[in-house]
Amino acid sequence: MSKSKLQWVRIIKKLSPYTIQKGYRYLKHYGLKEFWIRLHERFEPEEVPYGPWYEAYRPTSEILEKQRKHTWKYNPKISVVVPAYRTPERFLREMIDSLKNQTYGNWELCIANASPEDASMEFVMKEYASSDSRIVWKKLESNLGIAENTNAAFAMASGEYFGLLDHDDLLAPNALYEVASALEKEPDIDVIYTDEDKVRADLSEHFQPHLKPDYNPDLLRANNYICHFFVVRRGIMEQTGGFRREFDGAQDYDFIFRCVENAKKIHHIPEILYHWRTHQASTADNPASKMYAYEAGKRAIEGNLKRCGLCGKVSHTKDYGFYRVEYTVQELPIVSIIIPNKDEKEALKKCIDSILNKSTYQNYEILIVENNSKTDEIFSYYRELRRQDKIRLLKWEKPFNYSAINNYAAKKARGEYLLFLNNDMEVISANWIEEMLGHCQRPDTGIVGAKLYYPDGTIQHAGTVIGIGGIAGHMFVDMPGERTGYLHKASLQQDLSAVTAACMMVKQDVFFEVSGFEEKLTVAFNDVDFCLRVRQKGYLVVYDPFAELYHYESKSRGTEDSKEKVRRFQSEIEFMRCRWERLLKEGDPYYNKNLSLTKWNYSLRPKE
Repeated sequence: MSKSKLQWVRIIKKLSPYTIQKGYRYLKHYGLKEFWIRLHERFEPEEVPYGPWYEAYRPTSEILEKQRKHTWKYNPKISVVVPAYRTPERFLREMIDSLKNQTYGNWELCIANASPEDASMEFVMKEYASSDSRIVWKKLESNLGIAENTNAAFAMASGEYFGLLDHDDLLAPNALYEVASALEKEPDIDVIYTDEDKVRADLSEHFQPHLKPDYNPDLLRANNYICHFFVVRRGIMEQTGGFRREFDGAQDYDFIFRCVENAKKIHHIPEILYHWRTHQASTADNPASKMYAYEAGKRAIEGNLKRCGLCGKVSHTKDYGFYRVEYTVQELPIVSIIIPNKDEKEALKKCIDSILNKSTYQNYEILIVENNSKTDEIFSYYRELRRQDKIRLLKWEKPFNYSAINNYAAKKARGEYLLFLNNDMEVISANWIEEMLGHCQRPDTGIVGAKLYYPDGTIQHAGTVIGIGGIAGHMFVDMPGERTGYLHKASLQQDLSAVTAACMMVKQDVFFEVSGFEEKLTVAFNDVDFCLRVRQKGYLVVYDPFAELYHYESKSRGTEDSKEKVRRFQSEIEFMRCRWERLLKEGDPYYNKNLSLTKWNYSLRPKE
């Protein structure tokens, strides 16, 4: 039997009746094609299996003991609030024990019990409260819904910071220690969130780690990626007024939005400190169990857009709990599409035809920058293009320098928005310009990038991460285009450190604010360097997977093999290493230190 068949046999043997039932529900909802895609994504063997990785990752007893002996200069009380309702005794005890096992001592656990008739729950809470004064609880007269139950727990809390914990979940023993350590270094932090994973109901297996980026507003509008463990300063919580019952099912999503909107400093701890227990009633393992929650999540995003002064349409994607925002284009500004070209008549014609024939946005101009072409064929095509009102031809007679060519064209452009485009592109999405422009018009956004495919439908670009392959690399290269990848990231709007200039829209004033592309980078990394300088100015770089194009770049175009090319490429690598030394050392804030820098599929970084 082949290796792949053996792997599938092992997977089938491990399937529980409940997992099979879940699979049947997914098949019924999405159809056979989507079911088959998700089956492959869910059960393909991990390159670095998480179970053994987590066992090597979790802190040793020696480290935990050292944490317990730490002397604190600043040790704020952290109130962990828990709305409890019909909690099985075992889950309740394990949740409380996860607090008692914390290596940081200045905490309190505030439980609002919304099951007044449950004698078992009351017995457990009385038992724990009598032996530890940090554990307080209140019997509610009835179940008020998760939002009001949580507000009742908030009202009991006396801490300077509040942390949210579900009644059947667990904190890692070092969770509050890591939170307190962050606050000791930066006492002005308003909001903290951590990484998380899932754990079986019987705690037999940790799986599906969620390794998060630093604060990412566009990803938050696509999915509640912040989720657990979430800690907020008392003053911010009081400003928001707590949870809102009209958002029950997505009450934490709505609350997180309102907290981050009011926070001046948001801090992410890239450590797995929260364990989300999965069982049949849990949304962690059964998204369909709370369909109403996804409508509430949609309304939470709409509320955030409104409070931020943004106009956009929010819609569900095919994956539960993941959303798309289509930002409304304001007025109809000119978009200048800049395309450098040398010879390559067929590629350029395919590109131009797709723009002219497919684009639904019409207020654009195309600037083709001719760079030392030699064939009669291309000059004949240029003569045809001159008849088009939307097209202008510019000449760059110096040697090829991608940065200099585009800087030259940008100065000639009439548009308020510059759309840099390679000559080997073909438009797929008819609304690609509106899609990118809607983002780019936002005050906080400087650059927008697209999702690019090879001609065979596999992914060529789904955003760029700093540090991949040494300097920077595209994500999800060669993954089948119908797949969405780790936590659907290939198909979610999100902020990144960089996107490729093969298709990149930029505000014109932002482009000139950073003096355009770096002309010392003639071929490689000029788009990455440009994005990073725009980020330095405080603007977002947005990846939008709903702007889709083919990129006819060859998958096997060969290496930089001539002495001159090798020397040039090495000098550009050295330039990037020097200019961005600190970022390369500290790591991409939109990635995670626990993810691989040699793979581009969000696989785990092997433990050393």
